[in-house]
Amino acid sequence: MKVKKKSSVPADSVKEQQKKQKGKGKMKMKIPEVKQEKQQPEEVDSDSVYDSGAEDERSLSNHEDMSGGEGSDSEDYPSIRDTDSEDEESGSSENEQGELNTSRNDGLAIDHGNEEDSDSSGLHEAVEESDSSEDEVAPRNTIGAVPLEWYRDEKHIGYDLTGKKIKKKEREDKLQSFLASADDSKNWRKFLDEYNDEEVEVTKEDMKTINRLLEGKAPHGDFDPYAPYVDWFKWDDSKHPLSNAPEPKRRFIPSKSESKLVKRLVLAIRKGLIKPRKDEEEEEESVYPLWGDDSNSTEKDGSHLSYIPAPKPKLPGYEESFNPPPEFIPTQEEIDAYQLMYEEDRPKFIPKRFTSMRSIPAYENAIKECFERCLDLYLCPRVRKKRINIDPESLKPKLPSRKDLKPYPVKCYLEYRGHKDTVTSVSTEVSGQWIASGSLDGTVRIWEVETGRCLKLWEIGEAVTYVAWNPNPEYSVLAVSVGQDVLILNTGFGNEEVQKKTKELLSAETPTTSDDTATFVSWIQDETHEGTRLRHFKTVSSVEWHRRGDYFSTVVPAGQSKSIFMHRLSQKSTQTFSIKLGGLAVTSVFHPVRSHIFISTKKTIRQYDLVKGKQIRKLDTGLKEISSIAVHPSGDHVIVGSREGKFCWFDMDLSTKKPYLIRQWHKKDINNVSIHRLYPLFATCSDDCTVQVSHGMVYSDLNQNPLIVPLEILRGHASSDGRGVMDCKFHPRQPWLFTAGADSVIRLYCD
Repeated sequence: MKVKKKSSVPADSVKEQQKKQKGKGKMKMKIPEVKQEKQQPEEVDSDSVYDSGAEDERSLSNHEDMSGGEGSDSEDYPSIRDTDSEDEESGSSENEQGELNTSRNDGLAIDHGNEEDSDSSGLHEAVEESDSSEDEVAPRNTIGAVPLEWYRDEKHIGYDLTGKKIKKKEREDKLQSFLASADDSKNWRKFLDEYNDEEVEVTKEDMKTINRLLEGKAPHGDFDPYAPYVDWFKWDDSKHPLSNAPEPKRRFIPSKSESKLVKRLVLAIRKGLIKPRKDEEEEEESVYPLWGDDSNSTEKDGSHLSYIPAPKPKLPGYEESFNPPPEFIPTQEEIDAYQLMYEEDRPKFIPKRFTSMRSIPAYENAIKECFERCLDLYLCPRVRKKRINIDPESLKPKLPSRKDLKPYPVKCYLEYRGHKDTVTSVSTEVSGQWIASGSLDGTVRIWEVETGRCLKLWEIGEAVTYVAWNPNPEYSVLAVSVGQDVLILNTGFGNEEVQKKTKELLSAETPTTSDDTATFVSWIQDETHEGTRLRHFKTVSSVEWHRRGDYFSTVVPAGQSKSIFMHRLSQKSTQTFSIKLGGLAVTSVFHPVRSHIFISTKKTIRQYDLVKGKQIRKLDTGLKEISSIAVHPSGDHVIVGSREGKFCWFDMDLSTKKPYLIRQWHKKDINNVSIHRLYPLFATCSDDCTVQVSHGMVYSDLNQNPLIVPLEILRGHASSDGRGVMDCKFHPRQPWLFTAGADSVIRLYCD
């Protein structure tokens, strides 16, 4: 709270005080020297009585000159308002010592006996001169605008109205203050006044005032913002004017101050500092062209969420002309055909020819189309499609370079010729030295891989559908599927020990089997080919060996529930796999690690546990017809080929029934799929006379998906009777690929 300062101190009061001081024995007053440690700002609050600044030093120096350098022993000096109050009480008007130059801060308290009275009178005068409202309470601390940091090292924070020090209160422990605040329900209305070092509590009336201010209302609840207006200068019975004085002259003379103001405004407008307001345009009627172009519409403002122009109708062409070309005019047959169409497919306008503009009648559907157009504009849902500018190259998957994925088969290295008809199947020996092939000409041949020579030939007499070499290197056994029979042949390759074990295996006596199994499969000793013959009750489509070489499975598609048979060569026994497949069986493959088997129908693939004899998983391919399947050496991934040119990749770790990846790399049927045992390669062969070689890397990290990259398309086989490449098999140790084609040629592709 600031007090109005006076310009000077009356000289009469100063002279009277000096006169009284001489009468008491000429008491001298000693004024201590004030060290100016820090320069204070020019404006100092008058309430800070004891915190004096540079002006106090000047007042002290003037008084020291006036009093002759002597003073009292007192160290506390009252402020200007104390001197003013004493001057008013004294009322003296004598002037004995001449004129004195006094400033607004001159004047010192000499009479110490009346010090307290002067302080109280000064305070009352300050309160009376204050223009603050009645609700404000005088602050306890009177240091004014002095920062509290100046009292950081002191034991007090300022002075009260009587000049006494306000000592700092002891701070409570944070834990104690927290516990006290938790128990006090009114703690949320209390806050610490650091200026006065007091804890202030906001009353309910104050809270109501704050809420009214936040709501934009008057702080006092009794205030009526809509009070009736009272006109104090008009009343019904008025007879006399308020003033009968004549009009002053200044009302008829132009004002000079206003002319100067107008000149300044004109100059500012010319310089561009002030931009005059534009006249508000007249409001136009809310009428807009219904069929006009909305691209230049003035309704594009920010008041709406988004502006979407109305859909444009189709512009008229040659058909809507009154004299269209003759090719646009339909014949009577075409007009009759239009009547047989659905109303949605029927053309809405049939062009006609008129000789002149006068002969054109009124359009019969004009009102109807106008009404439908209005409905479209009113009811048509409009959606703004946001187009994102994306580089098409960034959408392509980042695939590794083909050079980094080598080796893989690229070109044809060798051809094996000798068959006279379509080669249906090929199979590689475990060591990779020989391959076996079967053809529709009824022969089975053994070829040497490196030279391409035919080392052995069997004349079967029937079309060979499938050949499979035993994966066990201790036996040199070849399984051949011919019609309803499966021949187990001794190839005659290998050392003496291998041949000895093979002959002992094939010459074992056939044990007696149960009547149920004998009706479906019978073991017969084949002396013609020096092997064993398994005769099934219907045609056999495929033969698959177990990894140990003792068990093999045969698939009879027409057998329905008796379509899968498990055979053991060492004991020459057969076991039926009676299951409900829900369709015709296509092929079967053993799990490379576990005692499981995968059986595929035309739509689905089922995985069975051979030990427990129950189904583990069912895979839905979503394909029209499955042609072949292949299992990854890890056993966690399955590749499926279809008759529609698509292949599927199943990831068993995902625990899903749907394929992880589906691709169509062939235009015709896929006849077979094959996976390499050592290299991350797999291939698909099709009737379009191509073989697609791809890179398929499988990671041990379950969070990382398999990497599938197409590498090379192998060509070279010729088509015969609509058939292309019938079979493909990888070399067991090298990145080589053997393909069998309908052109009776076997090809070897190398890197």
